[in-house]
Amino acid sequence: MGKTSNTTLVILAFFAIYVIWGSTYMLNKMAVLEIPPFMLASYRFTTAGLLIFVLAKLMGISISINKKQLLNATFAGFLFLSFGNGIVVWALRFVDSGFAALEISAQPLVVLILMRILQGKKIKPMSVVGVVLGIIGIYLLVNQKEIITKEGSILGMIAIFLAMVSWAYGSLFVGKADLPKNYFVNTGYQMFTGGIILALMSLGLGEEWSSPFNWSGKVQLSVSLLVIFGSIVAFTSFNYLLKSVSPEKVATSTYVNPIVALLLGWYFLNEQITVQSIVAAVILLTGVYFINTKKTLAIFERFKR
Repeated sequence: MGKTSNTTLVILAFFAIYVIWGSTYMLNKMAVLEIPPFMLASYRFTTAGLLIFVLAKLMGISISINKKQLLNATFAGFLFLSFGNGIVVWALRFVDSGFAALEISAQPLVVLILMRILQGKKIKPMSVVGVVLGIIGIYLLVNQKEIITKEGSILGMIAIFLAMVSWAYGSLFVGKADLPKNYFVNTGYQMFTGGIILALMSLGLGEEWSSPFNWSGKVQLSVSLLVIFGSIVAFTSFNYLLKSVSPEKVATSTYVNPIVALLLGWYFLNEQITVQSIVAAVILLTGVYFINTKKTLAIFERFKR
């Protein structure tokens, strides 16, 4: 009975990191077409952070934190969520959700290069192959007339790249920073502080705030799904899988998410999937496969969405 129960949990957890994380691009795109990007991201992460604190209390988990941990969690929240996710949500006004997901799938490549630049770590031969394939895949992805001729698309591509650098640096930072040992609590603080910073960014940029009660039903549903499933359920599933199955199996989400995002964007948002995008995706994801290792998996995956 126990084994069957565990198998069911593993299957549900994989569904969460495959489909739910893959759908966050479409959900953000649907919402950002109607409401300001930084306000949207602030609502999502502040609410998710508060809900995590409530759940932690209900489960008897202490949410106490020292000053240094709070500062580190705030900085990580800025790198991952305020700048990293906030900029991507902003960029979704200019690029398709499937395209954004494919570009972001190159995150391991950026992590690897930053590890080389900042930490002096040598790149293994297999990873060198991955980097070369990744660069070729990205080039084929962005060098499409149908994409680069769209208004604001190049700005969107650059913004997503900067967000990836922020994520990569954040990944290296949390690897050594003093943070709450409980992943659930750690995430709660990062989401809450990141959400507050996003609110300040939104107000500083003059975004017009509105009550969720004034949003369309589609946006209300999108943001609710992002908070509950995209921020809490999928993250909890990810951490559960890291302890239940091998890291290589968890790493498969890196390859599945962009495919899910492409298909959902095509089906629900009428986004175009070109032959060149498919070729770019195959080359890019093959490169990511060569780069992926057990050591780097957790740091670049944990706070991606």
